[in-house]
Amino acid sequence: MKNVKMPTSDSYREFLIECLKDPEHAAGYIEAILEEEDPEPELLRNALRKVIEAWEKSDRRLSESTKQLHEKLDRILTESNASEIYTFVELLNALGFQIAISPKETE
Repeated sequence: MKNVKMPTSDSYREFLIECLKDPEHAAGYIEAILEEEDPEPELLRNALRKVIEAWEKSDRRLSESTKQLHEKLDRILTESNASEIYTFVELLNALGFQIAISPKETE
C-alpha cells in the first residue's frame, strides 16, 4: 500500500477565528447570537470573546480601552446572565424592531 498523505484541515475554531477577522462576518455572527429565540447567555459572551480573539490575531490592533471595555462587559454579562441585553432585544422585537449589527464605516 502506498503511503498516502491525508489532506489536513484547520479545526472549526481556527476556521471560525479566521472568518471573524472580517468585520461583516463578525457582525453577522454577533447578530445571529442576539436573534436566538431561546438565548443562552454564555453564547453571547463566547461570541464576543471569539471576535476579540480574531481581531487580536488580525492586523487590527485593539486599544487598551477596548480590551478594558470587553473585560467590563464580560463581567456584567456573567453577573446578570445577559438578562438586560436579551430583555432589550425582546422588547424591541415586541415593538416590531430588530437588532442589526454592522461594521462601522471607516473614513
